[in-house]
Amino acid sequence: MGRETLAFSWAMAATLMLQALAMAKHSSRAAHSKAEVFADLSVQELKAVRNFLWSQKELRLEPSRTATIAKNSVFLIEMLLPKKQQVLKFLDNGQRRPIREARAVIFFGAQEHPNITEFAVGPLPWPQYMRELPSRPGHHRSWSSRPISSAEYALLSHVLQVATKPLHQFFLDTTGFSFHNCHTQCLTFTDVAPRGLASGERRSWLILQRYVEGYFLHPIGLELLIDHGSTNVQDWMVVQVWYNGKFYRSPEELAQKYDDGEVDVVVLEDPLPKGKGAESMEDPPLFSSYKPRGDFPSPITVKGPRVVQPQGPCYKLEGNTVLYGGWSFSFRLRSSTGLQVLNVHFAGERVAYEVSVQEAVALYGGHTPAGMQTKYIDVGWGLGTVTHELAPGIDCPDTATFLDTFHYYDADDPIHYPRALCLFEMPTGVPLRRHFNSNFSGGFNFYAGLKGQVLVLRTTSTVYNYDYIWDFIFYPNGVMEAKMHATGYVHATFYTPEGLRHGTRLHTHLIGNMHTHLVHYRVDLDVAGTKNSFQTLHMKLENITNPWSPTHHLVQPTLQQTEYRRERQAAFRFGRTLPKYLLFTSPTENPWGHKRSYRLQIHSMADQVLPPGWQEERAVTWARYPLAVTRYRESELCSSSIYNQNDPWDPPVVFEEFLRNNEDIEDEDLVAWVTVGFLHIPHSEDIPNTATPGNSVGFLLRPFNFFPEDPSLASRETVIVWPRDKGPNYVERWIPEEDGSCLRPAPFSYNGTYSPV
Repeated sequence: MGRETLAFSWAMAATLMLQALAMAKHSSRAAHSKAEVFADLSVQELKAVRNFLWSQKELRLEPSRTATIAKNSVFLIEMLLPKKQQVLKFLDNGQRRPIREARAVIFFGAQEHPNITEFAVGPLPWPQYMRELPSRPGHHRSWSSRPISSAEYALLSHVLQVATKPLHQFFLDTTGFSFHNCHTQCLTFTDVAPRGLASGERRSWLILQRYVEGYFLHPIGLELLIDHGSTNVQDWMVVQVWYNGKFYRSPEELAQKYDDGEVDVVVLEDPLPKGKGAESMEDPPLFSSYKPRGDFPSPITVKGPRVVQPQGPCYKLEGNTVLYGGWSFSFRLRSSTGLQVLNVHFAGERVAYEVSVQEAVALYGGHTPAGMQTKYIDVGWGLGTVTHELAPGIDCPDTATFLDTFHYYDADDPIHYPRALCLFEMPTGVPLRRHFNSNFSGGFNFYAGLKGQVLVLRTTSTVYNYDYIWDFIFYPNGVMEAKMHATGYVHATFYTPEGLRHGTRLHTHLIGNMHTHLVHYRVDLDVAGTKNSFQTLHMKLENITNPWSPTHHLVQPTLQQTEYRRERQAAFRFGRTLPKYLLFTSPTENPWGHKRSYRLQIHSMADQVLPPGWQEERAVTWARYPLAVTRYRESELCSSSIYNQNDPWDPPVVFEEFLRNNEDIEDEDLVAWVTVGFLHIPHSEDIPNTATPGNSVGFLLRPFNFFPEDPSLASRETVIVWPRDKGPNYVERWIPEEDGSCLRPAPFSYNGTYSPV
């Protein structure tokens, strides 16, 4: 919006901020848990921010669903995390609670020069001021970079239907489906991004598909390029058409050439049973359907095992804070980027301040225009908001605690997402540790073991065709794991022989396009304090004279340690050998003289995908590095943004700039930026969906000389068996054995809706 229209608001902001500082000290919120400083905004807070913004008449706001681009509307409201030092002073030193604020994103389309402006709104829960949140120096949020809204999709759909009227008969003849008077045999579309070839463009390729179950796998062979950059929908138009390997200037040209018999037509078989608009129970299911078909050699006709908790859960959930054995942590489901765990403690010491999802991308190749154009940067598609309902007994055990969440994203009210997160314990199926101590005479001296069980915090993101399962896993020995599982439908295009260079034929008219999944995490480690250093250990072989037989030589491993003093040194490019032991160390030592450390252990098959500096690569420069270590800065909290997808050529956040000043990283507050991922070459077993086994990546944070011994010794679930000469062996337990009774899980239920509140 224009600066002149908000002059009064800006002038008042400083005064109100000072008032808010005084209010915060005596706020009634002081009685609540300190961890609420990390909590997502409540429904009441979201509505309070919305109402405050609507009360600012100079903003001239309109509802987000108003069917125009030329309007001012609120796109996103989420909690704005306070500065880290303020939070630590509050948590650790009992100082004033930081002011609670919201981040609000407003699209200003109803003016000569449309723009996107972000504001901090506070103090909550009763907002009184707003102040503009600036872009990073040297950058701006271009109007074309904004995410696509529901209103824009509705307009895009209308333009598509009008523009393709000349193709109505063509659609009926070749697919049996259409856009007009179609009832149960309608066409739909999937759009891809980036939306153009240069900054400032907003031109999207659309893949037309038959709207049946699993429509992502039913392209009809026609793709259209629509220019929708203007705020005036009358200016939108189809600028190019691709059908079955050939380009046409317009739908009219394709229709005319079809009438003239000059189009190489592919007539698709009917995907539905003849004479029916939908499948019946007896009909063979679509290949894209989840309905069972086929048989196992050994049929399974009973339900599999379930998790039960006869004595209830071992964890405690207090608001947004979890207590579990030695662990305590807070969490939030950030609407813009996804799941975060915060203020992570083990055995009473902070291990990490933040571990969070930053971005997920999928970079494709293909023969069709949409296939070769697709480079999905999923924060730009609402990665943190598409957290749909989790199914008990499938997505999470029946015994899980399910948590609802609320998002204010492309809406006029907070949207309620039921069962968006789950928290549960589960057995790992492998002992945490065990030993059978043989007496080498047919018996044993003792057996000891500790069963493996973990606590899991889980959510999902369904970004159109793909489903990401996000896990944070907590082990009883101080190990924390972050893991992403990929599933859902593959992104597919129409089969052409040339397409086999870029993927696999999955069905008669279907190519599964090859792609690389990459996920970026922010890991703000505070290992026994905020003053940490980074070092690596690796093995080097030495060839020495055997000291007890000088005529012989001995080859043995030696330990080699490397200290990293600058950010550039600790930015490991793909293609460069990444040391196996990545250690974040504290100046303090354990009883045996070693620096207390946590080890980062990465599990990934990721590699460099785009050449550095290549066009859209500027939006994902973090993908150059499996690991980069930087010094904490408040201006470097996110490696991506909701704008990078639609303006990757000039994005407002460029991760590479975080490394440009090459700061000192010795005895400083350090952040690890971790990239994990894998190459996915689709195969026939990806029909109907990609399965999770083999398609998960992540990393572990493991104590390394942090404790004097394994901290899971504090667990009372250890079992030791001592042999006896006579009678049964003695079983030593610290928790009594269960009585053998089993608890029935709650009846299965699934609602599947998300609705305004």
